[in-house]
Amino acid sequence: MSTRLLTNARIIDPSQGMDETGSVLIIDGRISAVGAAAARADIPVDAEIEDCSGLVIIPGLVDACVHIGEPGGEHRETIASASRAAAKGGVTSIIMMPDTDPVIDDVALVDFVQRAARDEAIVNIHPAAALTKGLLGEQMTEFGLLLEAGAVMLCNGRRTVADSQVLRRAMTYARDFGAVVACETRDRYLAAGGVMNEGLFASWLGLPGIPREAEIIPLERDLRLAALTGARYHAMKLSVPQSADAIRAAKAKGLQVTAGISINHLTLNETDIGEYRTFFRLSPPLRTEDDRRAMVAALADGAIDIIVSSHDPQDVDTKRLPFADAENGAIGLETMLAAALRLHHSGDVPLGRLVDAMSSRPAAIFGLDAGTLKPGAKADIAIVDLDHPWVLSKDDIVSKSKNTPFEDARFSGKVLQTLVAGVTVYRA
Repeated sequence: MSTRLLTNARIIDPSQGMDETGSVLIIDGRISAVGAAAARADIPVDAEIEDCSGLVIIPGLVDACVHIGEPGGEHRETIASASRAAAKGGVTSIIMMPDTDPVIDDVALVDFVQRAARDEAIVNIHPAAALTKGLLGEQMTEFGLLLEAGAVMLCNGRRTVADSQVLRRAMTYARDFGAVVACETRDRYLAAGGVMNEGLFASWLGLPGIPREAEIIPLERDLRLAALTGARYHAMKLSVPQSADAIRAAKAKGLQVTAGISINHLTLNETDIGEYRTFFRLSPPLRTEDDRRAMVAALADGAIDIIVSSHDPQDVDTKRLPFADAENGAIGLETMLAAALRLHHSGDVPLGRLVDAMSSRPAAIFGLDAGTLKPGAKADIAIVDLDHPWVLSKDDIVSKSKNTPFEDARFSGKVLQTLVAGVTVYRA
């Protein structure tokens, strides 16, 4: 039996309401005792003991929106490279989006992802299955078979299902399996041709804008369909306060709805685009500073449930272009926690709520064996120095793609060690 004891750390585990100084005892890859109880446990004489004084131990992060190139776009990101990037960022579980080539819309592709993850990944990778065949929004996939094969959610990737009848049937069918239907909320007609937030700044740059209504209208439709069908619904990435208000109202009515937001929309705004910096071209687009602050408040009060990295690797050929021609997307696995800690240091969001939004809550929503330090749980852990200063250098990025909006950004707070099932998979 292998035994590790992490001592003298501040332990934060929202799943237990825990924030205390103590130890974590790990036996054979699972947590045996935590907090004060670990100090009273019988420690084997051959235990590996590590002093974590001044550090924080949290459950490994769970990132519920990660785009990976494999299969079909391995030059942008592979399952192996994404897992290494995740480990560096303290992320121990990933939900992989289905918009690969071919699309993850049948059992064989779910099996492929799981086998590749088992053979090549150093963190846990869970496939999401396509809601509709080919992500075309026309025909439902075989939900039962996909879920039985190991898919953990149903979604349509970057595409919104335009046909309300198709979405209604999908929600009804998914409800009978207890599955989560996760949707992007982007009206393709209102957003057509737009490349950034609609407003004065877009006018100054001479770029076509995307109005807030392009997000709000499909979200409100989805929420009504969720009410009609009784389905479990998750809005993947929201960006404007009116959307948070709609989620808040739906929850007040007792609907089974949750919502996420990308770390980019919590820490950046439209002015960061500057002079047409394409690494800041995202979907949804970066909004105003007032919108950003309102969404931070919505995260703090729980209207927005989870934070995602929205990791979307793009190569030079798709990003080193005029702003209007560049692809949407930025990588984020390695910087999600560090960027989120800005909200802790500014006093905008309590540290426990941030950890909850990036670990315990997404694990609970999608039914993953993760996001907790309870005895018996897998020892998926991140060890963090909250005050460690560092600068993100392009040369230090582990991801195969380098399209980060945080290049040369200064951070305070760094992952020093990541454990998966008690084994160190990353050490700074």
